Amino acid sequence: AVITAQSEKVDALKTHKKGLMQRLFPRVGETTPRLRFPEFRDAGAWERKHLSEIATLYKGKGISKSDIKINGTQPCVRYGELYTIYSEVINKIISKTDLSASGLFLSHKGDVIIPASGETKADIATASCVTQEDVALGGDLNIIRSSENGIFLSYYLNGPLRFVIAKVAQGDTVVHLYKTQLEQLCFAIPTESEQQRIADCLSSLDALIAAQSEKVDALKTHKKGLMQQLFPAVEEMEI
Repeated sequence: AVITAQSEKVDALKTHKKGLMQRLFPRVGETTPRLRFPEFRDAGAWERKHLSEIATLYKGKGISKSDIKINGTQPCVRYGELYTIYSEVINKIISKTDLSASGLFLSHKGDVIIPASGETKADIATASCVTQEDVALGGDLNIIRSSENGIFLSYYLNGPLRFVIAKVAQGDTVVHLYKTQLEQLCFAIPTESEQQRIADCLSSLDALIAAQSEKVDALKTHKKGLMQQLFPAVEEMEI
């Protein structure tokens, strides 16, 4: 019952985050969000720009599954990990490789990465911001390098812009997303200070979700250990 209640709390936070993202960013085609922090309510509309005006796009370089080493020296991100491991902000790198850095594409702090291919058009619109320097970014990744706030862009791309990205992606069985398509994305951008405020708000909420999720995992581990102690081991049973 405690595990169920804790899991429901996590689900409620995730639902709250989803609703918040829908209100903190303008709807497609609009330039003003429905919800703004008090200090920005009189700041006027956001400025519409193409992604190509505020960012330079690159493509990552191949890192295969066999290149991943537990004790590797070079931190790296492969495109499949965006679907399975990471969310909007990548603070801790899971994978490492021993490939030479000279042959890899290395991140700048604040780079935003999006898969260049995927199984569905909805899934391919999955963005993450890399908050560390010199992380190797694998092939099949589009890299958005901008002077704008990378964490803000990541949440934005995963929010209202997700549906716009899904529309421009090509293919059915295997979906492709090219940098030329991303460059043509047109959306409204606020001031740097408002970007930071939104990024901080959503990052704090994600930290709360992560902390509550860890409690669920801890409870499940506790239950598993308790069950092992409350019942006899197999070798102790009479057959």
